Amino acid sequence: MEEEQQQQQNPETTEVAEATEQSQQEYTWPPIRFDVPPHRTYHFHNQFKTSSVPNNFLKGIKWSPDGSCFLTSSDDNTLRVFTLPENGSSHDFNANEQDSYAADLVVSEGESVHDFCWYPYMSASDPVSCVFATTARDHPIHLWDATTGLLRCTYRAYDAVDEITAAISVAFNPAGTKIFAGYNKSVRIFDIHRPGRDFKQYSTLQGNKEGQTGIISALAFSPTHTGMLATGSYSQTSAIYNEDNMELLYILHGQEGGITHVQFSKDGNYLYTGGRKDPYILCWDVRKAVEVVYKLYRSSEYTNQRILFDIEPCGRHLGTGGQDGLVHIYDLQTGQWISGFRAAADTVNGFSFHPYLPMAASSSGHRRFEAPDDGNGDLHLTAGDENCASVWSFSYSSMDNDDDGVNASNSNSQHEHENLHQDP
Repeated sequence: MEEEQQQQQNPETTEVAEATEQSQQEYTWPPIRFDVPPHRTYHFHNQFKTSSVPNNFLKGIKWSPDGSCFLTSSDDNTLRVFTLPENGSSHDFNANEQDSYAADLVVSEGESVHDFCWYPYMSASDPVSCVFATTARDHPIHLWDATTGLLRCTYRAYDAVDEITAAISVAFNPAGTKIFAGYNKSVRIFDIHRPGRDFKQYSTLQGNKEGQTGIISALAFSPTHTGMLATGSYSQTSAIYNEDNMELLYILHGQEGGITHVQFSKDGNYLYTGGRKDPYILCWDVRKAVEVVYKLYRSSEYTNQRILFDIEPCGRHLGTGGQDGLVHIYDLQTGQWISGFRAAADTVNGFSFHPYLPMAASSSGHRRFEAPDDGNGDLHLTAGDENCASVWSFSYSSMDNDDDGVNASNSNSQHEHENLHQDP
């Protein structure tokens, strides 16, 4: 009885403990073999061709926390949810074929989408938790139901003249109780249980005008629940704050372009930052935060696009796309390039590892400007390997002596996906 009362009194603590235990189970999956090229399991292209936006392109892709589906954002102001089939069937890619399957859900925003993120405890078995947040130009933050497509909640921020101002970046805190949003020289915090215009606002500039200037364009929390929040700014700086009171801990200088993505390592000791028109992802040791540990190259020196990278669940490797259409894999212990593969004939602007299966998803595309109309009405038609989303399956090392270490759910998934590809 005492244990039940304690759990009722501290629901957030119980959620964190359960999430930690679940993450430890997820990491028992056999290590991915990056020396073997992955197999393209599913491919999507035709669904992103729209009459209203002839040159529509994807802007990002993210797996759901439970791995049951992934979410895409595209330039037609639309977000699509694709559920991963349970049969694990393979799909041989052909640019002239139809998409592997249709999106399960299509959500339309009013304007261009700046950022989007999943609720951290999203689970397909719990419809209440199946939500994701979006922020779009000239619109408030929206919380969408990933099952029905209905708008659950709206979180509105107002400027000095009482007009709605849009967030550029958005993220849930690790406890899943608040939404942190980045604005010009400020961060606003919303309680997810209190939609509307109630929020706390923190300036990223101190009273002596020292601090982080510019638009806060990227947000990330430490996965180890240490209370650290990392922010990236278009002013080419990153900063680390205390989540509870937004106390400034460090400011990191060194990026050549405006920051577009920040992400902590799985152990929370390192921070990785990437910027626009900047060919390097920088690695920082947050325990020192004095100088760059190493740099990871990617082909992004000529684009203003937000190019998302990701760290695989075991925390050993990082994958990132670029303008060359390649996905590069780096060993995070040494900072050395391990392997790469061609994901598209276009800019790969999004790459996301599955939370527990040896799979990943990529998105590609960039804005194309048409030449002046010459009277014949011809438009550039993208090929099947441009402006597309793909799901990739990796080979993985066998665990003959450690079969008991794989949890039951992952064992079932292994049988579903073991025939997707063969090692050469």
